Amino acid sequence: MLWRSQAPYYEVPVRIISTGNVTVLTRRESVDQNPNFYLRDISDDSISRITDFPEPFPQMRQVQKEMIHYERADGIPLSGELFLPPGFVPGEDPPLPTILWAYPREFLTADGAGQVTGSPYTYTRLGATSVVMLVTQGYAVLNNASFPIVAKEGGEPNDTFVEQLVANAEAAINTLVEKGIADPERVGVSGHSYGAFMTANLLTHSDIFAAGVARSGAFNRTLTPFGFQVEERTYWQAPHIYNAMSPFMHADKMDVPMLLIHGADDNNSGTFPMQSERYYDALRGHGASVRLVMLPHESHGYRARESILHMHWEWVEWFNKYVRDK
Repeated sequence: MLWRSQAPYYEVPVRIISTGNVTVLTRRESVDQNPNFYLRDISDDSISRITDFPEPFPQMRQVQKEMIHYERADGIPLSGELFLPPGFVPGEDPPLPTILWAYPREFLTADGAGQVTGSPYTYTRLGATSVVMLVTQGYAVLNNASFPIVAKEGGEPNDTFVEQLVANAEAAINTLVEKGIADPERVGVSGHSYGAFMTANLLTHSDIFAAGVARSGAFNRTLTPFGFQVEERTYWQAPHIYNAMSPFMHADKMDVPMLLIHGADDNNSGTFPMQSERYYDALRGHGASVRLVMLPHESHGYRARESILHMHWEWVEWFNKYVRDK
């Protein structure tokens, strides 16, 4: 090994500049330093900064960030990026309304599922549609929470999809409650695409969330009959799996407020706008508290300034009403 990133920095090689004295262009950042480019001489371990990009989010400097680690009930290690409002002291201040953001991933082994991803030394970035924005509104945010779906006893991961979703969520919430961070009665969940599918399933099959927001999801798996994500079985080979995993099939069980957001021109093969439209009709027909927002001219991701600001307004209004002010 020639070199590796050292705490408290997160530094990654970008390009080898010279093989003679092994000079490498790297990108380096830390919790309180935004990313910039450096030249690192591996031969004498010297480093020099060559860019001076301004800090893009100075307002986020006081936000508290921590990589937390915890375990699922079956012993599988999990992790997530925890963001807290400036000045909040766990255990001393009253517990906060909390939002969980995640995206399920499938694994064939528990060892694979237990891999830690991310770094505690990265600079806090805010993408245009990032859930981390909610920390500025007084919420605790658990971002990119681990949501592994693990194959068991020679089966496929999705054989116990719903049960493992709930176990992942319970582990995260229990940890935050024990730390004095989250109010267990005021926890919301949100996700995009497969994360939206996760959100709908969690609200349907558990009673641990006060509300949810699902963005651009698929809710009826019979509309993706030849597989989805890493599911290789077709609907005709495993109809019970497709039906059990589809929130649409269990719309009569929904009793938690759900906000659906979708791009009106979503061309992603698994998440055509019809997925949210039909699910909305099913929930409304059963008397659920549900709202559908279609963003005009948007595809699977949202790009227009008007769409992004509208999405954030909907997010804040929904969670304030059903989580913060519950």
